[in-house]
Amino acid sequence: MSGIVSGKKGFRLWKLPFYLIGCVLILVIGLLLFLTVTEYRPKDIEPLTVTAGAQRKAAPGDSLTLMSWNLGYGALGDNADFFMDGGKGVKTADTARLESNIAGFLKEIDAVQPDILLLQEIDRNSARSEGIDEVRRVAEHLEGFSSSFANNLKVAFLPYPVPPIGKVDSGIATFSSLQVGLAERVQLPIPFAWPIRMANLKRCLLISRLPLEGSDKELVLVNLHLEAYDSGEGKIAQTKQLAQLLEEEAAKGNYVIAGGDFNQIFSNYDKNKYPQQEGKWAVGEIDVGSFSAGWQFMMDDSVPTCRSLDQPYAGADKASFQYYLLDGFIVSSNIAVESVVTRDLDFVCSDHNPVVMKVTLK
Repeated sequence: MSGIVSGKKGFRLWKLPFYLIGCVLILVIGLLLFLTVTEYRPKDIEPLTVTAGAQRKAAPGDSLTLMSWNLGYGALGDNADFFMDGGKGVKTADTARLESNIAGFLKEIDAVQPDILLLQEIDRNSARSEGIDEVRRVAEHLEGFSSSFANNLKVAFLPYPVPPIGKVDSGIATFSSLQVGLAERVQLPIPFAWPIRMANLKRCLLISRLPLEGSDKELVLVNLHLEAYDSGEGKIAQTKQLAQLLEEEAAKGNYVIAGGDFNQIFSNYDKNKYPQQEGKWAVGEIDVGSFSAGWQFMMDDSVPTCRSLDQPYAGADKASFQYYLLDGFIVSSNIAVESVVTRDLDFVCSDHNPVVMKVTLK
């Protein structure tokens, strides 16, 4: 009898690895089904809500201050490193640090007092930023501004790495002290195939159309955050679509400004100003010669707009970091650019520095 029992136990132990493999397969298949069902599938063009606030119309002759800033979703301050950039961090800020970074954002916005604010990597309800609605926090702070938000990353559960990132609801937001007539989300080409596509960014353009007093033309603002971690074809395709849109708007006689995080440097700036370090993420390049004559490609190379996230910045050897020029503006010829300045905040509350441009509508 004991021999029979022992044999049954041996048989069950022999099957155990197959049971475990089966359970893992069920979990993987279940996760893929969940991500497939819940995948964010935006249309090519979607209208966006424009919150009430701004009343005054822009007008030819106006001088305007624009500010663009990638906020690193409030969690990529000088204490942070990040696994996608060669570091180890996944959840890189607790609630106290998030609140400190958000306070830093608002303080800097107050110091600049922009007429137009273009923000990238701003969260609404994400596990990585403790569910804080950063869009609402900025909107409530900017009394009298209108605002629009467009998702470029919306995942019910992002399953990697370990521990996983979890839920993400993030995107780009435009705030305007001038009246906005219409805002829309325009989908950019997605370089990733299934299944990577399901839990990846769906990058877009947030287009805001501002009516001009006494004119049938518009001030067209394009807020953007282009591809970063593709092999290059995504950046090329997205930049081509952006260029086509800008050319079409300029051909109508509109005033056109595209600003944000291009994840590329303009070719009219020297890439060697911040030399490429071995093993660090390498910046792409936008060929300004591929655009028609008259477009202005504006960055400030006196200060880097971004730093590498391979290690925390605070207390580290600053020479060990890779620095980049990624953030700036493309401006149509009927707008006079007075200045472009990258404000050196030493990456305290974000891995990007804000870029401020002053212009006059001719």
